[in-house]
Amino acid sequence: MSDTAQSVTPRVVRMHPADNVAIVVNDGGLPPGTVLDMGVALLDKVPQGHKVALVDLAQGQAVMRYNVPVGYARQAIPAGSWVHERLLDIPPARELQGLPMATVQPAPQAPLQGFTFEGYVNADGSVGTRNLLAITTTVQCVAGVVKIAVERIERELLPLFPNVDGVVGLEHSYGCGVAIDAPGAEIPIRTLRHISLNPNFGGEVMVVSLGCEKLQPDRLLPPGSFPIQDAREKDQGPDLVCLQDDAHVGFMSMIDHIVQSARPHLERLNARRRQTVPASALVVGVQCGGSDAFSGVTANPAVGFMADLIVRSGGTVMFSENTEVRDAVEQLTSRAATPQVAEDIVRELGWYDQYLDRGRVDRTANTTPGNKAGGLSNIAEKAMGSIIKSGSSAIASVLAPGDKLKADQKGLVFAATPASDFICGTLQLAAGMNVHVFTTGRGTPYGLQACPVVKVATRTDLARRWHDLMDMNAGRIADGEISIEEAGWELFRMMLDVASGRKTWAEQWKLHNALVLFNPAPIT
Repeated sequence: MSDTAQSVTPRVVRMHPADNVAIVVNDGGLPPGTVLDMGVALLDKVPQGHKVALVDLAQGQAVMRYNVPVGYARQAIPAGSWVHERLLDIPPARELQGLPMATVQPAPQAPLQGFTFEGYVNADGSVGTRNLLAITTTVQCVAGVVKIAVERIERELLPLFPNVDGVVGLEHSYGCGVAIDAPGAEIPIRTLRHISLNPNFGGEVMVVSLGCEKLQPDRLLPPGSFPIQDAREKDQGPDLVCLQDDAHVGFMSMIDHIVQSARPHLERLNARRRQTVPASALVVGVQCGGSDAFSGVTANPAVGFMADLIVRSGGTVMFSENTEVRDAVEQLTSRAATPQVAEDIVRELGWYDQYLDRGRVDRTANTTPGNKAGGLSNIAEKAMGSIIKSGSSAIASVLAPGDKLKADQKGLVFAATPASDFICGTLQLAAGMNVHVFTTGRGTPYGLQACPVVKVATRTDLARRWHDLMDMNAGRIADGEISIEEAGWELFRMMLDVASGRKTWAEQWKLHNALVLFNPAPIT
């Protein structure tokens, strides 16, 4: 054994007693010659987060992690070897027929009572965690005008209304130049509509239209589509500024009109105050991005424990990312609360299979190079770590892309979305999310302007290097400092604090992504 190997205290994580691989915890990985506590000596240098064979693996033998085959050995792999993606064949995807349907009913957990946060109660009974003015756009052509108008509102008006958290221009690249009535076109339209109805906007919605676009304002927000906040607005629909109106003489008159129209909305928002509401008013979206092998070991299990606490409190948790959970479909359908919910899961994942087929893309496009560098060999392995953040509750219902949660839609919800971070976040906003938790192992400056995002690092090294981007370090679990349960409780309390107004790092730095729509409709 080398002096370097002797100086290292090796730490590895084995997720299940039946696993024949473990992942390396040590920063910088472990050198060859290191002897693990189970007596295996490393034959290769194994990077942090990557797998090491605990036994001799024969060619064709299943490589087990989470007690699930995450690949099959392409060649004989001796014990102590670095097990990476080039040595593995991906398992075939499970067919969507013959699945276990609502066969596993989790034991009911005792309700949690007494947990509250300070939120903004809306006319429709929903609760916002932020007090924001939304300026919705019908078409990409007005995005530049709205951007300048928002800058003026922030500079000139917001200081006069200290109880308003901000102004959000809902800009996008849709609305014209598309087959507006084609199959699938309803998804981006209802997504835009439902984002405008997000509880963090409190019903104060302005609309900026060009005038000639295919997506006309009354199609985006038909009369009666959102609760009226003020009696003067009854039967008038949303507050609309149309740039092609004859009243506008020059560019500055457009900007002035938008700014002037914003003032009464800001006055009403400024009059609102936070109220104590039960934790059951939380609508939490959970997501992971820039994932690594620690995602399924530290951060996502902590999020899963937190998700169970929110469900026990009567709240709502949405998990998503079709392409990441597809390889765990049998675990989802078996946890469905009813056979119908299981059928809904199959419907959404089947639709997405067809979507990928149309684009001639298969599931191996996920994982990314960064995922692989972080130790995730393929989508089968990534899926196991991804679904852990859904916790252990029964899946109560399913949402199609762009759909909005109903008032009685509580508990654990599968919100079917693509796995792309920004598209997933956009669709969860449309569903009614009022606070978001996002785990990452490789790191990403992801943020949402309409909703606070709690960022959770999977590794201590990332949390240390990105100290002013990560809100919580779940790497302490792998370091042996705290348990998954302790981390879950810490995150649960953090979510209540953030919902009550505590700013996340992403909010402090104003790290926001643009609105990104999932658009399956063809371009014309």
